[in-house]
Amino acid sequence: MTRLPLPVLRDFQCAELVRAVVWFPAAGLVVGAAVALAAALGTVLDPWLGALAGVVMWAWITGGLHLDGLADTADALGAAHRDPARFLTVLADPHVGSFGVIVLVLQLAAKLVLLHWLLTLDLPWPALVLIPAWTRWAAAGWTLLLPPLKPGLGERFAWQGNRAGWGAGGLALAAVSAITPIAFVALIPAVLWGVWMWLKLGGQTGDILGAGIEWSESAALLLAGVSLALARGIIAG
Repeated sequence: MTRLPLPVLRDFQCAELVRAVVWFPAAGLVVGAAVALAAALGTVLDPWLGALAGVVMWAWITGGLHLDGLADTADALGAAHRDPARFLTVLADPHVGSFGVIVLVLQLAAKLVLLHWLLTLDLPWPALVLIPAWTRWAAAGWTLLLPPLKPGLGERFAWQGNRAGWGAGGLALAAVSAITPIAFVALIPAVLWGVWMWLKLGGQTGDILGAGIEWSESAALLLAGVSLALARGIIAG
């Protein structure tokens, strides 16, 4: 979930991934803390520099993993517009097509502009830390609730994870989020993505999970900004 160095796990078994879903929110907290720290340091000089530092850190610490999933999903959806049977074939293609490039550019631009907006609105820093945690908690939930569309990372998690641990992680996140309730907005796009996967695709894959994390993060930033602006009378209610 991050590029941070961790001890090597000897004799790794894929079944051990099932237990890893419990740690998805913790990984999200690490990502959020790194993004918030980078943004705070950059903002000392200028909010735009803070936003840029935050987005660069977001891409670096995740290794672009979820951005890659977003690009692959965009290419697959574009190719399947007229022929739905091509969706999984294109999804498995490691090359990035025009749809993927366009969506990647738009996603990075969206995060840059939205993060700058939130910095000018004085978004509570804990909220920025918690949004990535909520999106990764949601991703773990998607793997537990939706069937895999093909063999791969999504299949290794699907329906087998520790649901009790996942629920406990959600309760812990909710307790922490009570200090800054605006962080709960991340659940709205996460639920919408889960419903979309269920109705449109009938399941999930690792790439689609990554795309969902990216979508949920950007949408959460937008919703947080709108909420703050409404609360402060910047946008007429």
